[in-house]
Amino acid sequence: MATRNRTEVTEFFLLGLSSWTEMQPVIFGIVLAMYLVALMGNGLLVIVALSDPKLQTPMYFLLSQLSFIDMFLTTITVPQMLVHTLSVNRIISFNCCIIQLFFFMAVGSMEGHLLAAMAYDRYVAICDPLRYSAIISHRLCLRITLTSWVVVSLNSLLYSVLVTRLTFCGNQVTHFFCDITPLLKLSCTRPVVNEMLIFTEGVAVVVSPFFFILGSYARIGVAIARMHSVAALRKALSTCSSHILVVLLLYGSVIRMYLRPSSSYDLDQDCQIAIFYTVVTPMLNPLIYSLRNQEVKGALRRLFRKLSSQETSNLVPR
Repeated sequence: MATRNRTEVTEFFLLGLSSWTEMQPVIFGIVLAMYLVALMGNGLLVIVALSDPKLQTPMYFLLSQLSFIDMFLTTITVPQMLVHTLSVNRIISFNCCIIQLFFFMAVGSMEGHLLAAMAYDRYVAICDPLRYSAIISHRLCLRITLTSWVVVSLNSLLYSVLVTRLTFCGNQVTHFFCDITPLLKLSCTRPVVNEMLIFTEGVAVVVSPFFFILGSYARIGVAIARMHSVAALRKALSTCSSHILVVLLLYGSVIRMYLRPSSSYDLDQDCQIAIFYTVVTPMLNPLIYSLRNQEVKGALRRLFRKLSSQETSNLVPR
């Protein structure tokens, strides 16, 4: 393939799920349904966490931020993928591709930071409950959230700038959105700096929250092992189970997708993982937290009762 200058590449063609041509109408329907469920589920969690008086705690503030991130993450990629699934024109401009890459990496990294903050919240609640209100506050959670946004935005900006400096030998992106790995595959020369960045700075920003979570749960595990009360043990396990499941869903797919050499990239397999990460996980997160959390279920019932009573009052003639 002849080498072309980067400035000649003004747009990319997203191959997407082109290898699944016969299944694309079915895929469209399934992904659209999951996308709508993800938006509605996370939207409800944001509403109840921010409006219900009984959920005005730091933990539920972080949960509302996680739901907002899930809505943002899935919206960055899924609507475009749905349009391209039933369309022949799968072109995205170079600038739009870089913008999508920036937001996807920033929002995806932010999810890990929020889960780390939630793990710290659970650690203090279980290991130092008497000092919980003195340590964990809305102000602390807000500061953690804002600081994390700054860190992940700078990290994502660095990746995006380095991608713009690559020399591309083609414009066919073997993915349904602009992600870092398929873009590196288009580079005419091996992008050593970018790959080193993924395995060094990328590990520090993306994977370090995971190790923080592991450390928090190691301490929580020690505290749970020392509990002599069955009720306290059951409450501690119930408090952590939803969070642990969400962490496994997130980092299982992230580690599989990014922490490996780009030479092992496989279109079909990575598209499946990406769909799981961008659609299935955001859809499952609110279900996990609502089905396994009595406080959230109670807040949802109160919200539906309030909406039902308002609708009834509007129907009554005045």
